[in-house]
Amino acid sequence: MRKHLRRIVAIVVTAVATLALAEAPAAEKSNKADRPNIVIIMADDLGYGDTSPYGGWIKTPHLDRMAAEGMRFTDFHASGNVCSPTRAGLLTGRYQQRAGVPGVINADPKVAAHHHGLNVKEVTFAECMKKAGYRTGLFGKWHLGYTKNFNPMHHGFDRFRGYVSGNVDYISHYDRMGVYDWWDGLELIEEPGYVTHLITKHAVRFIEEHKAEPFCVYIAHEAVHSPYQGPDDPAQRGPDARKNRSRPIDTKTAYRRMMEEMDRGVGDVLAVLERLELADNTLVFFFSDNGANPRGSNAPLRGFKGSNWEGGHREPAIARWPGRIKPGTVCAELCITLDVMPTMLALAGASVPEGHKLDGVNLAGVLLDAKSLGTRQLFWNGRAMRDGPWKLIVGGKGQVGVGLYHLGDDIGEKDNLAAKHPDRVAAMLAAIARWKEDVETSATLQRVPSARSPRPTARIIADCP
Repeated sequence: MRKHLRRIVAIVVTAVATLALAEAPAAEKSNKADRPNIVIIMADDLGYGDTSPYGGWIKTPHLDRMAAEGMRFTDFHASGNVCSPTRAGLLTGRYQQRAGVPGVINADPKVAAHHHGLNVKEVTFAECMKKAGYRTGLFGKWHLGYTKNFNPMHHGFDRFRGYVSGNVDYISHYDRMGVYDWWDGLELIEEPGYVTHLITKHAVRFIEEHKAEPFCVYIAHEAVHSPYQGPDDPAQRGPDARKNRSRPIDTKTAYRRMMEEMDRGVGDVLAVLERLELADNTLVFFFSDNGANPRGSNAPLRGFKGSNWEGGHREPAIARWPGRIKPGTVCAELCITLDVMPTMLALAGASVPEGHKLDGVNLAGVLLDAKSLGTRQLFWNGRAMRDGPWKLIVGGKGQVGVGLYHLGDDIGEKDNLAAKHPDRVAAMLAAIARWKEDVETSATLQRVPSARSPRPTARIIADCP
């Protein structure tokens, strides 16, 4: 009897264990489905009027597809009007002035700003996502500190392949100061290839390697930032540049080719997600770091990169998540790159340390349910702000004194209404003053000694894993 009972117990235990094992993959799948993968794609110096989803002059079929299958934003902004500040704001979800990166981190070591970087005490979305169980990768441009102590690997990224400066030669990978700049994590390496293609290749590979676990990928393209080079153009910097100086550069053609190659890279990312059956569980969010310079188009906006006019910071932005974001949606809500981090964390079930304040807001309701954010105030460099449809700008190229514009009626900022609305001007100036005091009292700054450390030697590779 006892032997028979032991046999029954053994059978029951085996059956329960088998059932548990059979259900485990379903449980894991359910858990992963509740925690979407996140892919952030940031263009560089891309104008509001450059791409075809926005009626621009360059055909971008993969961005067209993203817009048709997702949500296209018409009032989405970078938190800065130049590279480094916007990237600091994106990484931290806070105005870049708080993070000690109010301006461009310069490539020239003789300039004080060269020695600044994103404070390692800052909380980044990569750190928060990593703590929540995500694998994190950055491929492309960093521009938040030149020395190793500022490297992305110290800010929550599991993988980094790209460059730390503001721009590199697309062919030779030298920055504008003649310094070779292509990294694999903390190691300088030599890897042949057109920068846009390399960024895409390594991002796709990262997705393939981590298809079975939640991942967060930040794809920071160099395009369409100078130098203007298509994939078949010669190097303009580095050892081989001298012999190519006599070759004329068709900037307009190069600009278009650069955009087309980046768009093709967007298509490669969408394709790998579909091939791995991850598309329905992945939010892909595309936008730019600031407006175009005069070589591109910000139409119908006023101003260019570096200005506080809408053309300096209003960006093309498209979000795609099949089955969750309604196809073909156009969103007119006032949004900013600071909103990306709180949105990611909310969707991933991640959080920031207790007491840590983010300046952005969660856009999940906007993306998934087309909810309104209501009237909100946003600020740029203590020189401009939005209060709903109203825009106030203090000084700037082409502006004497204070300008007040109603963007709902005047998206090109041509009709200054300041004289007609003195009370609104006073209230918005007071709001800017309060904002400046707030960010200045909470600002952090980190710099390294002005003496430049020895240049590391690059490891030569053909194709790193």
